Amino acid sequence: MTKTLTPPATIGIIGGGQLGQMMALAAKPMGYHVIVLDPTPNAPAAQIADKQIIATYDDVAALQHLAEQSDVLTYEFENVDLKTLESLGDITPLPQGTHLLEITKNRLAEKNFLKRLGLPVARFSEVRQMADLDQASRVVGFPAILKTVEGGYDGHGQWDLPDAETLAELLAHWDNRVAGPFILEQRIEFDYELSIMVTRDGQNQVRTWPMTINQHQNHILHTSTTTGVKPIVAEKAIQIANNIAQAFKLKGILGIEMFVRGDSVYVNELAPRPHNSGHLTIEATNISQFEGHLRSILGLPIPEITLHEPAMMLNLLGDNLTIAQQELNKHPEWHFHDYGKAQIKPNRKMGHITVLGHPAIAQLTDWGQKHADN
Repeated sequence: MTKTLTPPATIGIIGGGQLGQMMALAAKPMGYHVIVLDPTPNAPAAQIADKQIIATYDDVAALQHLAEQSDVLTYEFENVDLKTLESLGDITPLPQGTHLLEITKNRLAEKNFLKRLGLPVARFSEVRQMADLDQASRVVGFPAILKTVEGGYDGHGQWDLPDAETLAELLAHWDNRVAGPFILEQRIEFDYELSIMVTRDGQNQVRTWPMTINQHQNHILHTSTTTGVKPIVAEKAIQIANNIAQAFKLKGILGIEMFVRGDSVYVNELAPRPHNSGHLTIEATNISQFEGHLRSILGLPIPEITLHEPAMMLNLLGDNLTIAQQELNKHPEWHFHDYGKAQIKPNRKMGHITVLGHPAIAQLTDWGQKHADN
């Protein structure tokens, strides 16, 4: 069991983006203090927190200062130096530890971990250098996807390889400045992508949130919806989530992305933090993924998670935030979230909308399709 930290304990968050903001929004009504470390003045999370330390994520002295002022530490993104993070755990508790982060930062380590657990994953092979790619393709087959082992997001650091001709073209024009290692994965021809949030509470009880079906546009999450998952698929997904949570002795929320083909489920990726597809839990469930994350690292119990109504979340990218702001008076059904980022950029996640109930889901789906290219 995790040591319980009750209010007014101080939670230190490494990272000040929208995930940190929503953690802080969950923490403040519970009576906790929040300190955020982020290099951007008045970052989204800093707008809610009691204090911001303005520093880069590799500023060891600043991170130590954050740890000294906090009763517990957490992080909102994966790109944190593991050695530095481990050293902070000597100053103040880091319930999530570093093992989970070490595994999920590396796609090859992640796939090997899942394979050792006996969980279903796509075929994969390590590619240490581009000269190994041809042999790896014989193991994995086509279609396949080449990915950097570390880094990359929203489609960056990935190369689609539908056939041998495309592979030959890639090798012929490869930029040697792009360093390995890589992982080559079988491309699953899936029916849909599913994600599920899971954690263990202060009494080590596993809790899962309603799973969502996710749709992407240009490799960026567009919508997440709680409807349409077959019972047999849901049962498999929950069992997978339980197995992973127990294997990691999980603390804090973990997002699990899966591919579904027919009744088969394949684990794709793990995210050791609150996940974009779980944002709808703020309005749609009795305990949001953010409060659940905090309860877990604070050693508090979490009740069984219940869904109030079917729900949908739509990301607001770039100028769609402005359009949604201007149309907010027409949509009383919207739960509107503006992350407070200083600058609007194309394809940047600026906010999101959540709706509850089938009629509102249909309306938001239409709205999202209308504004998909903005």
